[in-house]
Amino acid sequence: MPLRTADLSDVVKAYDVRGVVPDQLDEGVARAIGAAFVRVVGAAGSAVVVGHDMRPSWPELVAAFADGATAQGADVVEIGLASTDQLYFASGHLDLPGAMFTASHNPARYNGIKLCRAGAVPVGGDSGLAEVRRLAEDGVPDHDGTPGTVRSQDVLAGYAAYLRGLVDLSAIRSLKVVVDAANGMGGHTVPTVLAGLRVDVVPMYFELDGSFPNHEANPLDPANLVDLQERVRAEGADIGLAFDGDADRCFVVDERGAPVSPSAVTAMVALRELAKEPGATVIHNLITSRAVPELVSEHGGVPVRTRVGHSYIKAEMARTGAIFGGEHSAHYYFRDFWRADTGMLAALHVLRALGEQERPLSALAAGFERYTASGEVNSEVADAAAATAAVRQRYADLPGV
Repeated sequence: MPLRTADLSDVVKAYDVRGVVPDQLDEGVARAIGAAFVRVVGAAGSAVVVGHDMRPSWPELVAAFADGATAQGADVVEIGLASTDQLYFASGHLDLPGAMFTASHNPARYNGIKLCRAGAVPVGGDSGLAEVRRLAEDGVPDHDGTPGTVRSQDVLAGYAAYLRGLVDLSAIRSLKVVVDAANGMGGHTVPTVLAGLRVDVVPMYFELDGSFPNHEANPLDPANLVDLQERVRAEGADIGLAFDGDADRCFVVDERGAPVSPSAVTAMVALRELAKEPGATVIHNLITSRAVPELVSEHGGVPVRTRVGHSYIKAEMARTGAIFGGEHSAHYYFRDFWRADTGMLAALHVLRALGEQERPLSALAAGFERYTASGEVNSEVADAAAATAAVRQRYADLPGV
């Protein structure tokens, strides 16, 4: 009997699956999506790799997804607790499609699924996710072959070794680093990645807890940086790092506790990557500071602007062969990491840039911040579609729009 589920319009977003558990996302939805995903990526007779964060709803959802996937003839390789970029590493390293169970920085009642093809190639609305939704809703045909199996594989040590192979921290000066994991997956990955380096880690909220008892796992909100800022000043630390719930984004504060703009981090890492490959292309999205393309051009690189969203940036990186890409939301993408986003690799670059010279981070970062920023200004409307249509109509006839 074909496997199907109800209307998924509320949970299948532009880039991933996300919803309240169990009202919107339950075992039936996860099972149907697992089966549909195997069909869409052609994984029958092969395998998919599956990871999850610390949210308490993961056991039932992961088991159901694996049930749907194996019923379609795919083996499931479970890597267990993982950050999202650790799942991307597994997808790239093992050359397998992947599914990461996380709702990132959303409140505790949510969970979700980020999907990718082999090599961490994103599955978004226009690159397979809409087809996954259609199949899951309409009914995934029964598989007439042998069902797959489930096995476990630990990739944390391999993930850490791979990142450390990309950024050598062996020769930096000793640094005191406060890390706020927000009870998310940074508490799982940071100890392994930074072990044995010239880095004195002061941990904050490393206990994995999907109820987020200390503060939301969303460092984009300044309120969630307050604890880190105070601790950096109290410890006399050189730098503070804040990760979101699934640890694919990393925010930075300097020795004074002042936030370092993600645009400044983008420019800093871009110039480090350009030093390895002069003349390379660097992607930045449309809300990064003007300083980013200016600095890239001044250092011989080719800046390319994209719209916001990881699927657009990864596609443009593939098209242009870009070495690096950055978003003002603190997503950082590396060609050497299968064009996937990894906050941990960006953090290693910042630690290397800081530790290979003697100035404090505030002085180092000042060279990458040329303009005053307004911060993000949001307005709420009752009907987003109608408001968008009205804006389009008002400005459609103006030149350049």
